[in-house]
Amino acid sequence: MQNNYKLIHIIPNLFTAASAFLGFISIIASINGKFTHALIYIILSLICDGLDGRVARLTKTTSKFGVEFDSLADLVAFGVAPAVLFYTSIGYEYGKLGSLISGLFVVFGAIRLARFNVTTGTYEPSVFIGLPIPTAAVVSAIWTYAYISYGFLKDYALFVLCLNFVLSLLMVSNIRYPSFKKMNLDKTNVLRVLILLIMFLSLLYLYTLESILIAVSLYVCYGIFRAVWAIISRKFM
Repeated sequence: MQNNYKLIHIIPNLFTAASAFLGFISIIASINGKFTHALIYIILSLICDGLDGRVARLTKTTSKFGVEFDSLADLVAFGVAPAVLFYTSIGYEYGKLGSLISGLFVVFGAIRLARFNVTTGTYEPSVFIGLPIPTAAVVSAIWTYAYISYGFLKDYALFVLCLNFVLSLLMVSNIRYPSFKKMNLDKTNVLRVLILLIMFLSLLYLYTLESILIAVSLYVCYGIFRAVWAIISRKFM
């Protein structure tokens, strides 16, 4: 019985370890110029990161060790990996500026993770304070890969550079982003959500890169527009 108990505690941490390992493999792929593989490894790492917490909650094996391990894994997979992908494909062209922005992404990502750990439970669970680092990583990696893949974006390297800087700032901002972990749906809205999900998955099947790019970009913009709207509303009320 005791052995089974210990094994259950190991399972969530295996997903966390897999996430960190995939992040490291993504870094190696970026260094070797295999940017498609680097992006895929980051996305796979994101899946593992999503599973470790859910498995821990389902098996009731959440622990302080697991929380700290998850943060360290996230820094590798969603801080260092996308920063290296950006730098090796675009950032190096801008010399010290490219190095600075790549480094800020990692440093601000670490601050975001530390702040999340110490403030969890002090605000409503339906929102994130600041852009979550996995989201920032996916946005950075997808836009970087889009720049590499589409010829018409070759003149917009500066946009991707500025985007990574903005993502770094958003991670340490107080802008609130919706969390879907504890989202409760009314029975009347279940069908609508199901239809929307089917439509999105259909687009994902037809236009994988473009669909992910649009979805994550809209999420980032939503938080910014929401914050701006709140400021304007307070000003004119």
